[in-house]
Amino acid sequence: MGRGDDPGHVGSPTARARRHTLGDLLHRTARRCPDRLAVIAGDTRLTYAEFDLAVNRTACAVADRGVDKGDRVALLSHNGWQFAVLSFALAKLGAVLVPVNFMFGPDEVAYLLHHSGAVGMLVEDALVPMAEKALAAAGVRGGIRGWISLTGAAPAPGWEAVEPWARSGTDVAPEVEVADDDPLRLMYTSGTESRPKGALLTSRSLLAQYVSCIVDGGMTGDDVEVHSLPMYHCAQLDCFFGPDVYLGATSVILPGPDPSALLRTIGAERVTKLFAPPTVWISLLRSPEFDTTDLSPLRKGYYGASAMPVEVLREMQRRLPEVRLWNFYGQTEMAPLATILSPEDQLTHAGSAGHAALNVETAVVDDHDRLVPAGTVGEIVHRSPHAMLAYYRDEEKTAEAFRHGWFHSGDLGVLDADGRLSVVDRKKDMIKTGGENVASREVEEVVYGVDGVAEVAVFGVPHPNWVEAVSAAVVPKPGATISPEAVIAHCRGLLAGFKVPKYVVVVDALPKNPSGKILKRDLRDTHAPLANPDG
Repeated sequence: MGRGDDPGHVGSPTARARRHTLGDLLHRTARRCPDRLAVIAGDTRLTYAEFDLAVNRTACAVADRGVDKGDRVALLSHNGWQFAVLSFALAKLGAVLVPVNFMFGPDEVAYLLHHSGAVGMLVEDALVPMAEKALAAAGVRGGIRGWISLTGAAPAPGWEAVEPWARSGTDVAPEVEVADDDPLRLMYTSGTESRPKGALLTSRSLLAQYVSCIVDGGMTGDDVEVHSLPMYHCAQLDCFFGPDVYLGATSVILPGPDPSALLRTIGAERVTKLFAPPTVWISLLRSPEFDTTDLSPLRKGYYGASAMPVEVLREMQRRLPEVRLWNFYGQTEMAPLATILSPEDQLTHAGSAGHAALNVETAVVDDHDRLVPAGTVGEIVHRSPHAMLAYYRDEEKTAEAFRHGWFHSGDLGVLDADGRLSVVDRKKDMIKTGGENVASREVEEVVYGVDGVAEVAVFGVPHPNWVEAVSAAVVPKPGATISPEAVIAHCRGLLAGFKVPKYVVVVDALPKNPSGKILKRDLRDTHAPLANPDG
């Protein structure tokens, strides 16, 4: 039997008929509901038929500029309709999308370009000068140079506007033999602790994850969702935008999570669904426009990146009584969903990450990778088609992450008797003080009980006697005054002595990455002298 007759061969008629890749997903949604509104971004409104056509034309243009299946292409931009079109266009080509954090500097971007072997970049106009420095530092010459016009500026020499690619040209996407497990994404971890690692994801990973999000997250085709968190991040892109495209829902794309813009958009576009990390939900609750905006269409709320403080959960349920909430927990390597806390469990199991998602098996293991019983703290591990294919160009870290047939998350957690997962801490965020382990999350929950606290992060600083000292950075609510002594006294009444913060600093804001994750590395670095001010 020749290769073309082998049903398992990617180029066989059988394989083509059975294929279900990311590019196929959009095409099938467009066939199913061509006139439904797919994307709203500023003045741009695209139906699914128009969205798919723009993607096909862009895929042809990108191919004409030398990009082939398997090539890595970096995308550096704030949110916009262009990001949505370019991400699906690369998928239809079988090229590998490398989303880049727009907060990175030239050296950090150069590292990603060099490590990924990117053949070129698609860049927001305002970021092109920085991108050119990164390209030069990485030694990337030639290749595709796409100019994304978010400010309306004309392309610089050597760059080509991407918007015309979507508006004219060949209407049918190039026919490329793409298998369900061919890499389509190279998602770099957030790098809050060290150099980011590149997680290779395939259509199989992504679509299995979309199904889990849809089923366990209560998503439907009549949703209208606002996407304000960075689409370069896997949470916004693949827990929410991708499932919306799968279902034929409407996506409203904003450049960022500005509270005023978010609230106005929810009211104006009759938004029914919103994802935001706890830090952004808190900013909405604190906005003076919250109580004057018609939020009645909003029915579904999602959060992730960290657990929602119980006090904030209670406030949300009081001020948004019609909104059902889900907590999504996971990480880049899981595409990224692993577990979900349902609306019914929000207060009865506050702080929990919930049950394993539909297509996920989750367990907790000890330091020897042996399963531990319920109630025992260990490392969280998963088995799932969501899981990445590998860490790109790192066989050693891949083998370590997948040892004994489980993906090892690096998070510490505990399962209850009903299979609900509670995340104790990142292994690297666990504070070791005086021979005892302290979970920062437990202390944070207590500090949130202090009147006037808007946000808090607990971390360890070096200490000459205790190795590390428990420390807290506290952001007051507007108009509130908080004293470190009051925070320490409050904690002393509720926590064991070794868990009580030795140091409390009152700050205007906590350092965060664009996805809303608090950067405890920065806090540890900034406040390292607390226990030794002269050193």
